[in-house]
Amino acid sequence: MFNKRTRIKELLKSNSVDFETTVMGWVRTFRNNQFIAVNDGSTNNNLQIVVALGMLDDSTLKRITTGACIKATGKIIASLGKGQKVELTADSIEILGDSDAEKFPLQPKKHSLEFLREIAHLRFRTNTFGAIFRVRHSLAFAIHDFFNKKGFVYLHTPIITASDAEGAGEMFKVTTFPLDGTAPKSDDGSINFKDDFFGRSTNLTVSGQLEGELAAMAFSDIYTFGPTFRAENSNTTRHLAEFWMIEPEMAFSDLEDNMNLAEEFIKHIIKYALDNNREDLEFLSQRLEEEEKQKPQIERSEMGLLEKLDFVINNDFERITYTEAIEILKECSHNKKKKFQYIIDKWGIDLQSEHERYLVEKHFKKPVILTNYPKEIKAFYMRQNDDGKTVAAMDILAPGIGEIVGGSQREERLEKLTQRMNEMHIPTEELDWYLDTRRFGACPHAGFGLGFERIVQFVTGMGNIRDVIPFPRYPKSASF
Repeated sequence: MFNKRTRIKELLKSNSVDFETTVMGWVRTFRNNQFIAVNDGSTNNNLQIVVALGMLDDSTLKRITTGACIKATGKIIASLGKGQKVELTADSIEILGDSDAEKFPLQPKKHSLEFLREIAHLRFRTNTFGAIFRVRHSLAFAIHDFFNKKGFVYLHTPIITASDAEGAGEMFKVTTFPLDGTAPKSDDGSINFKDDFFGRSTNLTVSGQLEGELAAMAFSDIYTFGPTFRAENSNTTRHLAEFWMIEPEMAFSDLEDNMNLAEEFIKHIIKYALDNNREDLEFLSQRLEEEEKQKPQIERSEMGLLEKLDFVINNDFERITYTEAIEILKECSHNKKKKFQYIIDKWGIDLQSEHERYLVEKHFKKPVILTNYPKEIKAFYMRQNDDGKTVAAMDILAPGIGEIVGGSQREERLEKLTQRMNEMHIPTEELDWYLDTRRFGACPHAGFGLGFERIVQFVTGMGNIRDVIPFPRYPKSASF
């Protein structure tokens, strides 16, 4: 059997020595024609393979280059050198895949994140991205673990849909019609989709929430975890055109239940990463510390990465209303000295990332849950409060990135929901299937959405969201 190998992570964490094994991986460095540093992606740490002088002919030695893939069989012994507990003394070396040392882009030196984005197909092989994507894996597993233990049903909602759950209109269209202007037109000049594949206008989903609500009305508690798409022309460190969302929907839940679940959920998945990826997070913490040293003192974080994560899981999130937040922001010196790009001067405006980050990083210095937003800046499906001005919405704001969770108690009253849809010019006939959940056995229910890349960004300390998804999609970029 070819794949009879031991992972390097297992060898390095074990205290066992004096046994035969086989390892396979990619060459990081080769020194003095004797010492090969090999990595197989199971850990950032390399295994040193010692080749006896004269064991390999010159042609084979020349093929052991950075990036080459090798198979090494030999004995694991206690290492005499510094930096590793064990090493492998090779009995045989087989080159599985050559790598042209002159052309291989990842030479053993520091590379900028911008450069690595251009070679995203190879950046997995660096320590930084090895750590990021092992942490990403753990967070994904922890999400399923959390909801499974609570009895939630995992629902796959459609990627192609005819509805716009957010009402924002920033969607990627799905069509089989030609793009040369010959698609059939209606009398008013718009494209007639009756002869298209689905017989109507369709798009890539912006959210699985509406379909999730349908299932919650049968299973009580469901969650979705899948890709979503926004055709928003945003070239920022916080936005992607394709990203993954976690969206639980819970029957028999109100806004407080929603907040409690979201806080417990975030703490659970962060704790799982801390318990299972300590080595990777320590590496990323060190990397962030070096990055912070390049910033002016006033812009540096007060906590290191591990300290911040521990702080989040060990402290209650601050809970305040939107109205209280506006008062804090209006009266703060940052606003009065006009240091905000968007000055806070009245109730009812949508908070920007700079305001959210001020609340969590400067004022409360901890994650914040904001509740009861003005209904005019929120989606049609959010439950209207008795004051007639606000809705039972909640956002969770995190240090470094601002909004990380958005959710609400859903409007279960048919009359109120249809009235709000009419006010917002959302055609009720197109969402008649959604309104059926209010006609037949409606109940109080709530849910939230968590952008997966945002939480990965938060846990890894990465400054740009494009560095926490394998192949980022953003304006003018769809490589690989």
